[in-house]
Amino acid sequence: MEPNPALGVAIFALGGLAGAVFYLPFKKVRNWAWESYWMIYAVVGLIVVPWLLAFVTSPNVLAVLGQSPPDTLAYCFACGAMWGVGGFTWGLMIRYLGVGLGLAIGCGLCSASGTLVPPVISGNLQALYETHSAKAALVGVAVSLAGIVLVGLAGMSKENELPEEQKKKAVAEYNFRKGLIIAIFSGLMSSAMNFGLQGGQVVQELAGTVEPTTATTWQGMPVLVVVLMGGFAVNFLYCLFLNLRNKTLGDYAKKDAPLAGNFVFAGLAGAIWCSQFICLKTAEPAMGQTAYVGWAVLMASAILFSTLLGILLGEWKGTSARTRAFLAAGLAFLVFSSVLAGYSGYLKAA
Repeated sequence: MEPNPALGVAIFALGGLAGAVFYLPFKKVRNWAWESYWMIYAVVGLIVVPWLLAFVTSPNVLAVLGQSPPDTLAYCFACGAMWGVGGFTWGLMIRYLGVGLGLAIGCGLCSASGTLVPPVISGNLQALYETHSAKAALVGVAVSLAGIVLVGLAGMSKENELPEEQKKKAVAEYNFRKGLIIAIFSGLMSSAMNFGLQGGQVVQELAGTVEPTTATTWQGMPVLVVVLMGGFAVNFLYCLFLNLRNKTLGDYAKKDAPLAGNFVFAGLAGAIWCSQFICLKTAEPAMGQTAYVGWAVLMASAILFSTLLGILLGEWKGTSARTRAFLAAGLAFLVFSSVLAGYSGYLKAA
């Protein structure tokens, strides 16, 4: 596949949009405990959607997994499980900080560690700076992090300005201290998703060689399903534990709950969430050798769109001009970081 950085960045950004809005369908779920709708989200988003897509787009997926090195599959699964630990706290982060601020902090930490650590682990640190395109991509990551810091400063400024009642009008359970602790933990653990996706190169190469071969665009699907199975295992066990402890197993057949709507909206949240990583893996071939910047672009886009969504939901209403200036500058940096990512791809192609 010929590199097409503009297309790659656009698909990464589309994935970021999915990551920003996936939580919205949960707001339509009624009379269910958190663990119940999160269970449906996990089943649909981590198992049903990725496997259906894998069977449709990757005709050799089972053969590829059967021929893949067991240690590689175990590594990808373990990284997915680490993401799973961070993933089920992602919802708590949004509950306490809101969509805009929560995703800014969580995605920021996830972006930095998920982008920079894989080349270090693989012993390919020079890939971050050895060419002009790599340097441009690295500058893009730095600009992205600067934007994340600015959005975080806007959040802290908001924390100091607004009275408690005002904050809770937009975020009912707003708690900055508790939310910040959860966001740091969730962001760092969630970055393991990219470790697993980048660590399955052997599996991805097999998808392009084992007959009947998978098209280049979809060769990442066998890797993705393994990583997501690791995430599903953790989410399933934790939600089942909460169902048993809180006596909420009956939610799935609860008479006074709109069951059809709850299953549809919780499942829709999972399908939307899964879309961001489908976009990540399908856009990588278009970026060529600078595909590793995809994680940073994905996270930056998620922050950009989630912050805009937070504005629409009234999470920044009543803040000062200073706070809004921090926010605007952060958003501008995030947009510029995506432009730099695309430019790095053009330099590589040239």
